[in-house]
Amino acid sequence: MTDIGHNLARVQERIAEAALRVRRDPAEITLVAVAKTHPAEAVVAAYQAGIRHFGENRVEEGATKIPAVHAAISGPRPTWHMVGHVQSRKAQVVVAHFDTVHSIDRLKIARRLSRFAQEAGRALPVLLECNVSGEETKFGFDLPGWEQDEARRKAFFAVVEEILALPGLSVQGLMTMAPLVTDPETVRPVFASLCSLLDALRERFPAHDWRHLSMGMTDDFEVAVGEGATMVRIGRAIFGRRGKLESQ
Repeated sequence: MTDIGHNLARVQERIAEAALRVRRDPAEITLVAVAKTHPAEAVVAAYQAGIRHFGENRVEEGATKIPAVHAAISGPRPTWHMVGHVQSRKAQVVVAHFDTVHSIDRLKIARRLSRFAQEAGRALPVLLECNVSGEETKFGFDLPGWEQDEARRKAFFAVVEEILALPGLSVQGLMTMAPLVTDPETVRPVFASLCSLLDALRERFPAHDWRHLSMGMTDDFEVAVGEGATMVRIGRAIFGRRGKLESQ
């Protein structure tokens, strides 16, 4: 736990340096500390070090950890981000525990979250997860080569139009996961593609809020910041190696 404050300070320094290199204000970038497999005590330590945004990949883990963290802290409630894949049968739990969802990857889950958000009397901020790399192991709307593929682009825009019309949801941008690589520079085109897609959506749907690009993790967040990320999702660089829950 004693390393978390030090790790956090270093990550924040690196985010600021990456932002300043491209003449961005570091304050534009939200650091989401992803606590997957780490205990509530680690989250509390990060909270005490100044973090106010936390992410979870697994619904059940978050549903257990979030109340434990809240019981252990005094001060403002942190913001909780669901950054992992959401199964339809878990949508109600997501709405009950999380403040925002990064991983809308199909119309069906958008409709489910819309239903439960309406029942809860809230507008749930969401991001659309886009697979612009074409990597088969990644979730997200299938959008490799969207810039040249007009049919793929039109089909996606049609789904986006339906999602934007759903009550109870507030679509605020896009998310992606880049492939794991040795050299983070090799995934720069993935982040640039997502940024261009956000610009295309702003042009196509100008009345809506397209403020966020959630992209970049421990191994590539500096490149993502350079390409316009407004949220970076960082776990290992803050919390260290994953805990015992990793194999569960």
